Amino acid sequence: MRNINKIIVHCTATPEEREVTTSDLYKWHVEERGWSDIGYHYFIDICGEIHSCRPIETKGAHCKGHNHDSIGVCYAGGLDKNLKPKDTRTDEQKESLEILLCQLIQTYGGKVYGHCDFSTKACPSFDAKTEYQDL
Repeated sequence: MRNINKIIVHCTATPEEREVTTSDLYKWHVEERGWSDIGYHYFIDICGEIHSCRPIETKGAHCKGHNHDSIGVCYAGGLDKNLKPKDTRTDEQKESLEILLCQLIQTYGGKVYGHCDFSTKACPSFDAKTEYQDL
């Protein structure tokens, strides 16, 4: 098993209320980018349903330089209707994200970060590190 030190939260960088599926992620990551699988370990759709994507035992493809010791979690959204960064999480997504993060921390340890903590991107369009610092 990999040594997990971080759980990194991402958004799909899609407009609020846009339905995104794991099939979309597969198309974007595997078919268009040529990756071996979806880059994230978990995905939360706009209804708050949690989907398993890449196995935890497999290194992610979601945060350059940090994939080896992290778990990638992504929610659908992150942009407003004008394609500007915005926290678009639905109440259902917020609830599911907190439940999932608690489970992952309890099982694997580590701290929660946003993708923006390791890149110049706005992703996940909110301050995950601060919001989840007490989990």
